[in-house]
Amino acid sequence: MAQTKFKGSAVHTVGELPQVGATAPDFALVKTDLSEGRLSSYSGKKVLNIFPSVDTGVCAKSVRTFHERAEKLPGVTVLNISADLPFAHGRFCGAEGIENAESLSTFRGDFGEKYGVKLVDGPLAGLLARAVLVLDEQNKVVHAELVPEIAQEPDYDAALAKVK
Repeated sequence: MAQTKFKGSAVHTVGELPQVGATAPDFALVKTDLSEGRLSSYSGKKVLNIFPSVDTGVCAKSVRTFHERAEKLPGVTVLNISADLPFAHGRFCGAEGIENAESLSTFRGDFGEKYGVKLVDGPLAGLLARAVLVLDEQNKVVHAELVPEIAQEPDYDAALAKVK
């Protein structure tokens, strides 16, 4: 069980985020077209932008920022992962003009448990903590960040430095 904070109060996750050097577990999540998206379906380097809900300011900003910065990096796929329904992901990305990032919903499946990011207490219990994983071409973790305060943005520079 890991600890982060939400607006200054401690909250806990169901487990631990995969650590640098570990192989990221495969997952089956739901794309905006309701088809299945598996980690094994994506080649190259990957940024897993994990967050509570695209309908909050900090989460929306992280999707925009990773999109803007990672689209300039060849061979990098950004996977935006939250418990939002696929329709919310599709609405947000459509309204924002975000086309080169993949949005995935955890509403079916055990991603939160496998990756240790499902919140087990606090006002956001059941949603995902804010975290970023960077995976190499073999799905080895090369960067892992469980953001210490859910209401703050991740360290974009540290994450994206690992995909260059």
